[in-house]
Amino acid sequence: MSSRIPAFLLAVLLAMPGFVARAAEPATPNAYLDNSGRDDVLSGGAKLIPIHTPAGDFKVWTKRVGNNPKIKLLLLHGGPGATHEYFEAFDSWLPAAGVEYYYYDQLGSAYSDQPDDPRLLDTDRFVEEVEQVRKALKLDQDNFYLLGHSWGGILAMEYALKYPQHLKGLIISNMMSSIPAYNRYARETLEPQMDPAALAEIKSMEAAKQFDDPRYMQLLMPHYEAHILRMPAAQWPDPVNRAFAKLNKKVYVPMQGPSELGASGILENWDRTNDLAKIPVPTLVIGARYDTMDPAFMEAMSKRLPQGRYLYCPTGSHMAMYDDQATYMRGLIDFLHATAGAEARH
Repeated sequence: MSSRIPAFLLAVLLAMPGFVARAAEPATPNAYLDNSGRDDVLSGGAKLIPIHTPAGDFKVWTKRVGNNPKIKLLLLHGGPGATHEYFEAFDSWLPAAGVEYYYYDQLGSAYSDQPDDPRLLDTDRFVEEVEQVRKALKLDQDNFYLLGHSWGGILAMEYALKYPQHLKGLIISNMMSSIPAYNRYARETLEPQMDPAALAEIKSMEAAKQFDDPRYMQLLMPHYEAHILRMPAAQWPDPVNRAFAKLNKKVYVPMQGPSELGASGILENWDRTNDLAKIPVPTLVIGARYDTMDPAFMEAMSKRLPQGRYLYCPTGSHMAMYDDQATYMRGLIDFLHATAGAEARH
């Protein structure tokens, strides 16, 4: 039924004393807000999930937003060792699109347990963690979408290669399928754009393992403002600052290395480019012009995937969900709706 008031009736109402005209309010999306049968209502969607690992049993934190039986999106944050918090930009877009989504801090991050055990710093183990989370959240091939950003993209690719039967769709956000190729791009394309004196000092401090010296991050910030999030660091959004402030270096440094200027840790030789053809589900690859990752390489990845698509963010960087937000979010939502079918829209 239309909420518009007929012109003749509006004229009568406006003539009445005390009448104040208001814009019609949108109808409440009752289906999206329906918590019927949920076991996380008391906690507002938050849930601690038990995880079994070779180093013992722990708990990881998740939080559900919304309700949609056709689209359930699990978010894999970067780092490794960052947090879910920088995904909070999604709150401005996904609820209006009817997308049910899950924040999730991986083991070692923020609200989850943070055991200090090198045995846990293994990609295969992280894949098994995601699988345990999937089971606990009751996500399946009819509705389960996995979005991995940066390191989360590595984890998402690995999960899709081992457990494709559980996925409805995959989103690889701002991550190349080859760390050696990423390192070449950093060395041959990004480093020459940096101030030579600053780059030399960065390399010297890395050789001396002076990663905690404030000077080290000070030298890196111009690179980060150009390729991680393209705005002055003083203006970086609160969710980004909170996520970076909680970065667990006991996870990040051994796996990634000391900075975003290439990778030198456990992941240094990781390469799944030749295996992309084995991922059968619809997959969206997101790249950005100013990313730390080569956008041309990510476009080529999408062509290797049997059901690959590419979303290019022309003003974005590594965190394109902020510095090219409309392109990123609309492209993501379009992909989710297109692959889930029209019935998934509320």
